[in-house]
Amino acid sequence: AVKNFGEFEFWFASLKVGAIVVFLVLGGLAVFGLLPDTDPVGMTNLTGQGGFLPNGWSGVVSGVLTVVFAFGGLEVVTIAAAETDDPARAVGRAVRSAVVRILFFYVGSMLVIVTVLPWTAQQAGLSPYVKVLDAIGVPSAGQIMNIVVFVALLSALNANLYGSSRMIFSLAERGEAPLGLLKVSGGTEGFSGQPGGVPRRAVLASVAFGFVSVLLNLLWPDTVFLYMLNSVGAVLLFVWALIAASQLRLRARLEQEAPDALALRMWWFPYLTWVTLAGLLGVLLLMLTDDAARPQVLWSAGATALVLLVAVGREWRERRARRDPSALTDR
Repeated sequence: AVKNFGEFEFWFASLKVGAIVVFLVLGGLAVFGLLPDTDPVGMTNLTGQGGFLPNGWSGVVSGVLTVVFAFGGLEVVTIAAAETDDPARAVGRAVRSAVVRILFFYVGSMLVIVTVLPWTAQQAGLSPYVKVLDAIGVPSAGQIMNIVVFVALLSALNANLYGSSRMIFSLAERGEAPLGLLKVSGGTEGFSGQPGGVPRRAVLASVAFGFVSVLLNLLWPDTVFLYMLNSVGAVLLFVWALIAASQLRLRARLEQEAPDALALRMWWFPYLTWVTLAGLLGVLLLMLTDDAARPQVLWSAGATALVLLVAVGREWRERRARRDPSALTDR
């Protein structure tokens, strides 16, 4: 399963990476005036038009709210790596690779954009990538970027289907989802029973929910779908916070009970984890100050609180059953 996912993602990523590399090369040549019929741009757009941060830090705050959600799903690389032959090595390589790619492709492309174009040239609804390509004379820039965006959407769909199906499978393994979702290709239950098996029912369930979301968007875009969108808008931040909190607790427990089991050790533990939690809290506070983002925080907080309430109730019920097995059967 992970092989097929990786194969598709390899080709999707290759097209995306190729497009970004070409963009970076063309943008770099434009900055130094090495393209035909172009003058050197240099650093004029970074220092002119009011200088750097012409409107203060308010624009940075708005940008942070957008950029944070662009990294949603990055944790999928660890899920995929966990199904490889050497999970410890694969997870480490995947995380390091993700950091390098973010610095090179995301930060690099943004640097090219703000260097080639003045900030006053940006237009709402028009891709800055298209603007840069148009500025340096690339023909059919809009169509090229449409193809790249389409491939990026396919890549995101591939990754999200993979991640959501594994989450559903994991829930079923813990008894928190229907046990029928444990069936994998070949008829065995659990990945340990059949290496490489595909949780087809979990995949189909993920696809079904995707189609339901599309129908809700078509039928009730301003009511039901908007409610769902707002209720999960900031859930990503809560998920990351729960991951960090879990790491704080589980690593401390492992260091006491089975230190040899810690094949991967995060740097500067636990300080970096606390810094991460503080950063996530800061983003949530920023969202509360934004009129457009505030409903997402409130609805997402409500949805998260409901899930946590169910989890606490389930944990209490299981502990009670362990102490007194007859307590549940009598009811």
